[in-house]
Amino acid sequence: MTGAGTNSTHTPLTGGPAIVLVRPQLAVNIGMCARAMANFGLSDLRLVSPREGWPRTGAYRKGAYAAAAGAVHLLEGARLFDSVEAAVADLNRVYATTARERGQGKVILPPSTAMADSAGAIAAGEKHGVLFGPERTGLDNDDVALADAVITFPVDPAYASLNLAQAVLLVAYEHHRAARGEAAPFAIPERSPPAKREHMLAFFNFFEDLLDANGFFRPEGKRPVMTRNLRNMFHRMQMTEQDVRTFWGAIVRLVEGPRAEKDKSAKKSAPTRSVNSAD
Repeated sequence: MTGAGTNSTHTPLTGGPAIVLVRPQLAVNIGMCARAMANFGLSDLRLVSPREGWPRTGAYRKGAYAAAAGAVHLLEGARLFDSVEAAVADLNRVYATTARERGQGKVILPPSTAMADSAGAIAAGEKHGVLFGPERTGLDNDDVALADAVITFPVDPAYASLNLAQAVLLVAYEHHRAARGEAAPFAIPERSPPAKREHMLAFFNFFEDLLDANGFFRPEGKRPVMTRNLRNMFHRMQMTEQDVRTFWGAIVRLVEGPRAEKDKSAKKSAPTRSVNSAD
């Protein structure tokens, strides 16, 4: 299953920090983490001692692949490790995600700061990784001890528990934003240029004349304020030439009523006189 935003004509982004899932418990969560990574161009998925092994088979595999929503290349390319030490051995810097202060004297960073630092270092050739703990308990103290710094999320302290894939998504988003910027991936196509002032003024005059003829500007003393308010409403819309034509045409139809139906007989060609072979 692929998501509505999946476009196979684009080449997937790659790079970023390694996402290290430590002792993950549910196959579906691994699939959801792969999807979160693919959303923001992370490509290095590492699994440390998944509870039921990897790769999964049968229903577990089906659940993981369905949850990945098309990011199956990350599941198929995931690397399996027996220990956290082995999983992070080739990394220059490691972050541990946790919602609790562990008393280890490590630098504690929000994901935006950590990934801003990480993006620059990765671009310079370093290899970084982020540890995520088991769904039920999170990382243990020995896992955190392997990290250079702690990432914690600025959430409501009364409910700081994040779903595993949500945590991965937040880190992936912040890395993507730091590494590639946050400009919108597409813009509304410009189908009509902005309306020229002369067109706007002609429309205002047309519209206001109709309103005046129907007694809208009452009392007379409020006419200037009412006129300005109307014009400012349209200006805030940043109308295009097509917008002006559409509004103008709509008002004409309201004033004049329905268009008269064209005589259908006019479209028909004149009937041909039958010729009697006896004539």
